[in-house]
Amino acid sequence: MTTHLPGRIRLLGAADHELARATFALMSEVFETPVSPLSDAYLRRLLGSDAFVALAAVGDQDEVWGGLTAHVLPMTRTEEHELFIYDIAVAPARQRLGLGRRLVGALLDEGQRRGIAVSFVPADNEDDHALEFYRAIGGEAAPVTIFTFER
Repeated sequence: MTTHLPGRIRLLGAADHELARATFALMSEVFETPVSPLSDAYLRRLLGSDAFVALAAVGDQDEVWGGLTAHVLPMTRTEEHELFIYDIAVAPARQRLGLGRRLVGALLDEGQRRGIAVSFVPADNEDDHALEFYRAIGGEAAPVTIFTFER
């Protein structure tokens, strides 16, 4: 018996600025963070960059159910790259349907297509939901403290 999982995962490209705008707005809503309007020109440059990956989990009518953004980081110890997962979010009504797992899987597939073997994501130690999720999909925790600087 085959189980049909809801929605589909789309890799966003330079022409997908409206879908990207909706995806980023949903992510901001889920994270309860403010969002600034992004121009079409900015979105075309961002989505057209080889150093940025955006994925959207969408329903049958292209309604956005979730999204993931990642940055391609060139390494200095080898001629390789790693993927840094910056944000991943699924609308509360669509959580627990496997969309987050599918978003990460699609990113790992895209990384493999690009010859990238390592992907990583930071998670706040207090965010039990995120920690459980990353462990459940096979992530291995690494003890790291991230410092931020703002000016």
